[in-house]
Amino acid sequence: MVSKPQAEITDMQFAQNSLQDYVDCPRRFQLRHLLKVAWPAIRAEPIAEMERRARLGQRFHRMVQQYFLGVSIERLERGIDDEDLRRWWHNFLSAPPRDLPTVIRRVEVSLSAPLDSCRLTARYDLLAADAGKRQVIVDWKTHRPKDPQRLREKLQSVVYPYVLVEAGAAFNGGQPVRPEQVAMVYWFADLPNDPLQLDYDATRHAANNDRLMALVREIETYCAEGMETWPLTDFSHNCKFCTYRSLCNRGSAAGDLDDLDEELEIEELSDIDLGQVAEIVFQ
Repeated sequence: MVSKPQAEITDMQFAQNSLQDYVDCPRRFQLRHLLKVAWPAIRAEPIAEMERRARLGQRFHRMVQQYFLGVSIERLERGIDDEDLRRWWHNFLSAPPRDLPTVIRRVEVSLSAPLDSCRLTARYDLLAADAGKRQVIVDWKTHRPKDPQRLREKLQSVVYPYVLVEAGAAFNGGQPVRPEQVAMVYWFADLPNDPLQLDYDATRHAANNDRLMALVREIETYCAEGMETWPLTDFSHNCKFCTYRSLCNRGSAAGDLDDLDEELEIEELSDIDLGQVAEIVFQ
């Protein structure tokens, strides 16, 4: 049994991945983000292919980042040694997101906004803005989703536009960002001509505020109660791709990688040291 002191909720800085963990399984959130339990298990098999895909996704993100920072295409293409990466890069150059604002384009930028007694952060692959006008969030996806529309339900689609409205004045000429100015675009490396655009408005922003506050208050309640083991998910499918499945007696074998319908995060691979990109946090 894992037993460590619980963290105070006021110490927490929430992000889309931690809140998604809570929604998927409160126990996973407790183990990963409060107790900081490192558990020697993998998310999916085969492990070699999982690592390959995660590494390629990281490399693609870095290439696009460098592209927007002004590195020449010729220089970037010298390092391509994988056919998947070559295809994604060709798709990016031939069919990038269309009609993006041009005045401000920032890559790998982070914003932070208050949320109850905590803070909520969002890290954007690309933020394109015309001050006083449109603010477009772009997120690169190298995983081909079985149903792109399911991304609408993810906490990323809630947190990213919410934080931009609450903390994005620096990209809007110093004025508060109106929800109607904001859109979020998921661009798929294998479906470059079919991005998913999510428009935003005041009604959705109010609903997102209510949802996020409710999640934080649920977490606050669990922390205050001092419950040793938080509830496990009722959806056993989630357990197949959770590193804590054996700790929770939900099986020991990892799920099939082809059934994992989400982007692989390279930070989840314990044997990979991912260099951190400097963050810009607006108070």
